[in-house]
Amino acid sequence: MSELNAFLHTDLKPISPSPLDSLELARGNRSLEGMKVAIKDNIAVADWPLTAGSKILDGYISPYDATVITKLKRAGATLIGKTNLDEFAMGSSTETSAFGPALNPWDNTRVPGGSSGGSAAAVAAGLCDVALGSDTAGSIRQPAAFCGVTGLKPTYGSVSRYGLVALASSFDVIGAMAYKAEDVERVFAAMSGQDEFDQTTFSYKYKPEGVKVDGLKIGLPRELWELEIDPEIKKATQELVKFFVDRGAKISDVSLPSLPLALPAYYVILPAEASANLARFDGIRYKHSEPTETLLERYTKTRSVGFGAEVKRRILLGTFALSVGHYDAYYQQAVNVQRKIEQEHQEVFEKVDVLISPTTPSLPFKIGEKIDDPIEMYKSDLLTVGANLAGVPAISLPVGFSKSGLPIGAQIIAKRGSDNVVLDLAKIFQAETEHHNRRPEPSNHQ
Repeated sequence: MSELNAFLHTDLKPISPSPLDSLELARGNRSLEGMKVAIKDNIAVADWPLTAGSKILDGYISPYDATVITKLKRAGATLIGKTNLDEFAMGSSTETSAFGPALNPWDNTRVPGGSSGGSAAAVAAGLCDVALGSDTAGSIRQPAAFCGVTGLKPTYGSVSRYGLVALASSFDVIGAMAYKAEDVERVFAAMSGQDEFDQTTFSYKYKPEGVKVDGLKIGLPRELWELEIDPEIKKATQELVKFFVDRGAKISDVSLPSLPLALPAYYVILPAEASANLARFDGIRYKHSEPTETLLERYTKTRSVGFGAEVKRRILLGTFALSVGHYDAYYQQAVNVQRKIEQEHQEVFEKVDVLISPTTPSLPFKIGEKIDDPIEMYKSDLLTVGANLAGVPAISLPVGFSKSGLPIGAQIIAKRGSDNVVLDLAKIFQAETEHHNRRPEPSNHQ
């Protein structure tokens, strides 16, 4: 485990079922019994550390469980540890973690993706059955693609965010990663649903429903397919499309005209929300606090020392976007773009059942290759961020390997609330292929 740096905490206090958990199990809710689940370290587990990959929370112990954790416990899951991540989930490589980068099990010189890179690496290396992550612009799907596993970004509001360290509250959603879509489905079914502690959740109960491929309408968004994409990734994704076409699906080119504006809009809204969400880490309310003579100095020094470079960058960007004279010019315009993208997704799903595209424009890149170029790093989200702005479900699944042996992922996107559709199509594909069963060589991760 230590060589991959996939886990931040494993030597933890054992979790015993509460009386309520035991009652649930006695009633027969054993859907996850025996399943070993790793938890991204921005999700609260009572009596376990909660760092969000940041020095400013190093040593903090959560006093409560996130709603998803409560639900996993009641379904009989075994929680085995907390996984590494980009600091406060800000990144696409897990290199911004204050505790060092996680490594890709397929090639230890490459990143596992981010921000849920530790969770993806843990699943790929066989260190757990399932791992939870959070997806704000692709932070489940991109590492799932880089590590050759299946990762679901659920419909926004279908899973409670209570107990998730907030990054951008408008986009954050907790999801699961596993080798098989059916394991992702089991975990999603257990943890989804409305929650009184999270007012963004809605009345939702996951119901697996069989999807007929014969007659399925697949849209290929030209704004995604016309981007600069690695040829091996594009070819493998085309093979996924062909798989469904060979079984009776119909394909058509579709357009989401505002999608090219998704990434710039996201990088206005996210820093704005992050700057507000991270204001609570002031050296007073949480673990890390720098000794100073005045209160203002304590705020300043604690945040200067406790936050990493990427977090500081986004706080400054967000504060600027929300400042007097810039709110209308930047933040409000970005929100207008988000609404337009959401509307365009609604319109396109009146014509097609699902969208398919590559998950990432590139194969897993080398550690250190992009860390000093924020714009290049941000481009890792080009293909995934649209689903977050639209609030729709999307799943990344393994569709092959490059000539150099690196995993390739493609994503299936559906309309809001149609998580069953993307999961079922992933299961159908995986039932007849072996991409999701291939593991990295043990020498790469032991």
